Formats: sequence, C-alpha cells, structure tokens
Amino acid sequence: MKNKIYASIITIGDELLIGQVIDTNSAFIAAQLNKIGVWMRHRVAVGDQWDDIWEALDDSARVSDIILITGGLGPTADDITKPLLNSYFGGKMVVDEQTLQHVKNIFQSTNRPLLESNYKQAEVPDVCKVIPNKNGTAPGMLFEKNGKIFVSMPGVPHEMQAIMQEYVIPLIREKYELPVIFHKTLTTLGIGESFLSERLKDFEAALPGNIKLAYLPNVRSVRLRLTATGEDAAETQCLLDTQFENLRHTIEDVVVTLDDKTLDQTIAELLKQRKKTLSTAESCTGGALAAMFTENAGASQFFSGSVVCYSNDIKKQVLHISPEDIATYGVVSKEVATQMAANVRELMQTDYTIATTGILGPDGIEGKRVGTVWIAVANNKKVMAEEFSFQYNRQRNKEAAIKFGLNMLRKLILED
Repeated sequence: MKNKIYASIITIGDELLIGQVIDTNSAFIAAQLNKIGVWMRHRVAVGDQWDDIWEALDDSARVSDIILITGGLGPTADDITKPLLNSYFGGKMVVDEQTLQHVKNIFQSTNRPLLESNYKQAEVPDVCKVIPNKNGTAPGMLFEKNGKIFVSMPGVPHEMQAIMQEYVIPLIREKYELPVIFHKTLTTLGIGESFLSERLKDFEAALPGNIKLAYLPNVRSVRLRLTATGEDAAETQCLLDTQFENLRHTIEDVVVTLDDKTLDQTIAELLKQRKKTLSTAESCTGGALAAMFTENAGASQFFSGSVVCYSNDIKKQVLHISPEDIATYGVVSKEVATQMAANVRELMQTDYTIATTGILGPDGIEGKRVGTVWIAVANNKKVMAEEFSFQYNRQRNKEAAIKFGLNMLRKLILED
C-alpha cells in the first residue's frame, strides 16, 4: 500500500470564530482531497491574530504533508496572512507584475479607481510561486519548506474553489503517489445507531482491512458509509461493490435510500421513471414537502401542486374536510388525514398524494400529545394512514414527520 499523504486545513478570520460566517471552505477542501486519496489530519479555524496563525502553521507542519490556508488575503488592515507568510518563510515583499495587471484590468473594466490598498493585492513574498486568481484580485501562493507544501488561497468561496480545482488538485496529483479511495452510502430509517451496530456486528467483523464502516446518525435515521482504499481502482471498486451489497442485504428491511440520495430525490426518480404525478396536502409540515420536491430538477414532470391547509377553515373550505369529523375526532386524526389525502388527489387529479396533520409543539391540543402526527398517502386504489409519536423539539419533530411520510410514499409507489 502506498504511504498515506496527510493534509491540514487552516481557515483564517475573526468572523469564523464568532459565528458570523460559516466555514464552508473546509468542507469543500476536505471533500476534494478525499476524492484523490489524501487523508485529512486536522482542520483549525483561527482569528486574525499573528501568533495564533503562526502556531497553527507550526502545528500543521508537524503532522501533515500538505497545509492549505484560506482567508486573510484582502486589502484591509486586518488581512495579515500575506505579511505573516512572508515572515514565516523568510522572504521579502515584491510586486508581481502579472497580478498587478490583472488587478488593473478588473478595476478598469468596471470604471472604478484603483486605490493604494488595491495595489497591495499585487504584492507577494518573493519566496512563493504565485497562483493566478481568475475570479478575484488576491492571488494564491505556493510555498515549500522541509518537504511540505503550503498553499494560501482567498477566503471567498468561489475564488478558493476555482484555485483548488484548477491548480491545487493537479499539483497534488503530480507531486504524490496517491491511493484510490471510494465511498458508497445508504440511509436507514426507524432504527437507532446502537441497534444498527448490533445487527451489523458480524458484518463489520468480516470486513477486509481496507474497508471501513462509518455511522452518521441524524433525526430517526442513520447514514452508513463504506470506504475502501487501495492501489488498483478497478479492484478496489469491485471489492467495495461486493461488500456494499452484503451490507444492504443484511439490513434490507430498514434501508430507504442508496448512494447519498435523499428520500425526496428517490421518490422524484421513481415518479419520473413511471410517468406518474404527485400532490401534497400539508398542515403541520407547512409546505416543506412541496418545497423539497420542487428542488428536484424536472419537478414539473411529476409534481402538480400543494395545498397548505394550516388552519381548520382552509381544511374545510379548500379540501372539504368534514366539520363533523374535525369536531368528533380532532384535526390531528386518521379521519382528517385520510380525507386530506383523498381530497387533494381528487382536486389535483394526481396519481399519488401525501397528507400531514400533527402537533409539532411546543404547545399541544387537549387530548393530544405534542409530537403526535398523522400521515396519509394515497393512490387510485387506496388511502393508508399511520400515526407517529415523536419526542423532539418542534423542528426535529417536523424533520421526523417528513422522513417517515416520504418513506410511506416511497413504499406505496414501489407496491404498484
């Protein structure tokens, strides 16, 4: 097996430490490195403090072969990454003429004056290799020290991403002999992580040494990821495919999606393949189901529409839910859920429908427990309703209701 190549990520900026900006850069970089067989050693966010950045560089260089840095390359006083790297690598600041011309072109094209601070964007340490930034004014910089490579990139996500894909990834591929890494995932529903682990105990024990199983729990669901590493791509992929099928068959009764697809994506594919249509009637989920389906490309091929009937009046006026049934059984009931599903399917003239009514909290309804949700699904043959009891906060109760409702719909479609 080839030696592992390790990387560290340093993201710089006070805004990251106070939660003003979410660090999406690290996630992107880590994913790109993983695809080519580079192992992440650690990642750290530091503020705009000279000593903290210096310490992060030292710590990263001790444990990693590749150190990737984002942020702090702008024209303002708090952007100290460039002078710090100049000092760290023992260089002196010089003007890079190609970068200066690039900056001038950007400002001339928008009829803006070039300020002194903008000229500084073209200054770089003389010990670095300049990486052109086609999408902005701050260039990337490549340094080498003691056999390690350091790459400094802008913190602006789309600028960093372009530099990673067009320059950094090819550089790493050329410099190092890397193993291949492949992943396959599936998602389970309705079984806890510990129970799942117990069921998979024998499967895990029999896995080859180069395949690892990871558990990624969420609200009432667990995503399982199999990772295979090796030197021969075809051989490694074949081994992973075999073990993935073994995994799927071992827990087939709780598997709901494969290959990182979400439930709504899976349903969208099923409906498009079958040339079938869908409508929704939503009370407690408040249009969330409709929003999810319309995020899918080609949603107009299968999604007809939705009625968000949050109030009882709208349930009665638009979906013609029986006032007597609401009075007798309550709005959160099997009777109301089944009418919502049947009536919206008739209204929209769709092949399938899903309806939700429930109490997400924090306040309840007399006689009904917070977290009680009735979900109904229907086609042209039948209407099925099921009661669920969730015990989370409002948002997590909604997430759970959506997942279980979508799975009911998935099963109904597969039955046809």
